[in-house]
Amino acid sequence: MMVEHDRHRAGGSYQAYPGEPPRGRDNALRRFIGGSPTAVFLRLLFLSVLVGALMAMLGLTPGQLFWHAYDSARALIDLGLATFHDFGGWILAGAVVVVPLWFVSRLFATSK
Repeated sequence: MMVEHDRHRAGGSYQAYPGEPPRGRDNALRRFIGGSPTAVFLRLLFLSVLVGALMAMLGLTPGQLFWHAYDSARALIDLGLATFHDFGGWILAGAVVVVPLWFVSRLFATSK
């Protein structure tokens, strides 16, 4: 007895797994959130409890984390702006020498 294992040729609707969710919006939602909404909710709830307990043990609050991240971002931005300020100074100092020399060289080049 031969049994057809390829569902595409058998003419039936193809499902990779017997419990595969229906196609369409529900499938797109499951793909986006990474599983069934209930399972994802329970995983997030469990992880939230663990992280909250760890933060409580360390004496951290969400406000402290926010302000620390804000201060770190401000420090990086200030450092970057200071670098551009220094770089701008280098450009101006070099331009004071280079532009007049270029201008003089162009004057002599056109006089030939």
